[in-house]
Amino acid sequence: MARITSIESRVLYNSRGSKTIEVDVVADNQYTGRVCAPSGASVGKYEAISFPDNKPEKSLEILKANEKKFIGLDPSDLKSIHETLKTIDPTPGYSKVGGSVAFSLTIASVECAAKSEKIPMFKMLTKDSNLRFPFPLGNILGGGAHAGPGTPDIQEILICATGSKTIRESIEVNFAVHKELGKILAKKDPEFTNGRGDEGGWAPKLDNDQALEISAKACEQLGFTLGKEVSLGVDFASTTQWNEKKKKYVYDRAGFENSPEEQIEFASDIIKKYKLIYAEDTVHEEAFDDMAVLTKKFPNVLITGDDLLVTNTEILKKAAAKKACNAAILKVNQAGSLYDALEFAKESSKNNIKIITSHRSGESSDSHISHIGIATKSKMLKVGVVGGERVAKLNELLRISEYDLIRGMVEI
Repeated sequence: MARITSIESRVLYNSRGSKTIEVDVVADNQYTGRVCAPSGASVGKYEAISFPDNKPEKSLEILKANEKKFIGLDPSDLKSIHETLKTIDPTPGYSKVGGSVAFSLTIASVECAAKSEKIPMFKMLTKDSNLRFPFPLGNILGGGAHAGPGTPDIQEILICATGSKTIRESIEVNFAVHKELGKILAKKDPEFTNGRGDEGGWAPKLDNDQALEISAKACEQLGFTLGKEVSLGVDFASTTQWNEKKKKYVYDRAGFENSPEEQIEFASDIIKKYKLIYAEDTVHEEAFDDMAVLTKKFPNVLITGDDLLVTNTEILKKAAAKKACNAAILKVNQAGSLYDALEFAKESSKNNIKIITSHRSGESSDSHISHIGIATKSKMLKVGVVGGERVAKLNELLRISEYDLIRGMVEI
């Protein structure tokens, strides 16, 4: 059994050029797990704090002062590592040491444990042999917090190759739709600069309706039928539109406001018109009852909570009791440690809430979430479409396919 022999850490930069941290966990003086923490732009009120006082250096000071507490631990024992972290920072949101330390340290531990056993990381996370690939879900057109002024209020229009039979086919279909959409945008606007948002989606000057129409057109021009070979998804990120004082959703770019009732109709109309397979954060992060209305109305659509749940097991229990969603985003750094995130995944499965493992808008080139998505039996892996930090996750899925341990795609 391997034992942790050393820990190293440093300040690096994520895909937005912002400071983050990377942690190396070494077992038996030879097996190294290395993980660089991501960060989000659309951040839920209740998710883990990335760094105390927004200072990565402060996180590293605390980690370095407590490194010896982890020496000698079994790197595969996530519960022990989690409990040791909690002796350093007992706060629920890791406000003392920072969720990025919890994220990097715990995932790096599992990676070095997997290397010591000479097995892929997903095998270290689950003993289940009945595993399938999640469908890649990628942002083809961005707006909101992930793109600049003039883009749609809607944060993400997403593509998923729901008719694909293999992981390679599903990835290539997503690429094809993204490229076709780029061609249509260039033809529509000769001055389009090929600008893209944080996650690789095109960032054109369009309103919400135009963006949705042109995304559907890209699929159709390739000969795909929406709802069959491919399906669209939308991340509404509605918390960014919610005005607490007005008690309305304010769509500044489009120039309208929605009451809570109008927001439900707004989301419903989009789901129906574009045959969405996936609708994320259709209402703001505390509107559990309104989400429940949409979940009941669209039982065959993944009505997904992200800001609503922030990968928090206690909040998930509340959502499950209210039937507020039938799918949940799993972002490890929202929860903090990988142990926290896997507990969230267990509670999701217990309540028949489907899991979508997700990246963040500020990413690293690490690919560990591809393994986490497989191990948690996620229905989708939300990792973007293009950009080195996005493609790294997709390429890892193709490497995993070489093990011949996973057969085919999940059923959504």
